Amino acid sequence: MQPPHIRPSAVQILACGAAIVTLSMGIRHGFGLWLQPIITERGWTREDFALALAVQNLVWGAIGPLTGMWADRVGAFRPLVAGALLYAIGLMGMAAASAPWAFVAATGLVIGAAQSGTTYAVIYGVIGRQLDPTRRSWAMGVVASAGSFGQFLMLPVEHQLIERFGWQPSLWLLAGTVLAIVPLAWGLREPSHRPQTAGRSGSGSGAALLEALRTPSYLWLTAGYFVCGFQVVFIGVHLPAFLKDQGLPAQVGTYALALIGLFNVVGTYAAGQLGQKWPRRYILAFIYSARSVAIVAYLGTPISAPSTYVFASVMGLLWLSTIPPTNATVAQIFGVSHLSMLAGLVFFSHQIGSFLGVWLGGYVFDQTGSYDWVWWSAVALGVAAALANLPVREQPLVRPHLA
Repeated sequence: MQPPHIRPSAVQILACGAAIVTLSMGIRHGFGLWLQPIITERGWTREDFALALAVQNLVWGAIGPLTGMWADRVGAFRPLVAGALLYAIGLMGMAAASAPWAFVAATGLVIGAAQSGTTYAVIYGVIGRQLDPTRRSWAMGVVASAGSFGQFLMLPVEHQLIERFGWQPSLWLLAGTVLAIVPLAWGLREPSHRPQTAGRSGSGSGAALLEALRTPSYLWLTAGYFVCGFQVVFIGVHLPAFLKDQGLPAQVGTYALALIGLFNVVGTYAAGQLGQKWPRRYILAFIYSARSVAIVAYLGTPISAPSTYVFASVMGLLWLSTIPPTNATVAQIFGVSHLSMLAGLVFFSHQIGSFLGVWLGGYVFDQTGSYDWVWWSAVALGVAAALANLPVREQPLVRPHLA
């Protein structure tokens, strides 16, 4: 922990937080590139691979609130270091696993736990505690943009690693790379004391959790985030295989996911900026409904490289754009004393959706030979999520006992 009189600057928080998310999310977004080489060499099904990533998302979400609670109490440094070490171990286990159950243990359990300590909830807790509330949504947009840039940056790198060295050595190289999070975490150490204005709840973690679960707006946000996870993880993992099934070269899937990352740099930053000025519930409703429109338009045209790149570019503008307005709304309603924990719980819903999206993709394809059913489920859920966000009230929660 940092001495009480030292406080990280805004530039330091954004630079280190963005770099950490770039690495953590950039590596994660490339896991779909390993689907074909791993199942081909191991003789597994797509469902075997998808189950491991489904468990990863579920574990990430389930452990997220606990990791967030830990970060709220001791700061971000220790959870980040622990997460980086687990990430490296999980990537090495992913390379070494020779049976589906071992692959699920490494890819699902270990990396899932690692991601709970190296991604948005922990970083956003630092932003909420250390930056001015008037810049909070913007700062969250900057960090979310870094996650998107990581996708744009890392996907071509991971594709080239697989092409040049093979899928197993590539995972070993990534295991070494992810340890760069440890020195970056040093820049996010926080003062050992908490500012008096850090939060409004004046309650412990358990009371804060119960309060959130009794707040309808929080539940609506949580329901919408479920859909976000379903859509983006299904597309992120299964799009390369879907395109290969359409007879397109493997690099089309890589370029498509990279375009999603590139355009989402713009999308997430814009969402963070707009969230400072416009009602965030309307921003979220637009994002979810626009995703559904984009999927319908893509499936309604002949699947080709150009149509895929257009779809990826549009989808990229909407990809992680839900993150800044969702987390900024949680902070606006409840304050920041328990922000990492409450953001982690909302994210758990996102990860339940991720579990279903990635697993159903593999299961439905193995059963039917097509992804059609999952694509159209993503469309219907997008409409439902748009409607779910409209009743959200963004005003700070009134607590009569603290008035």
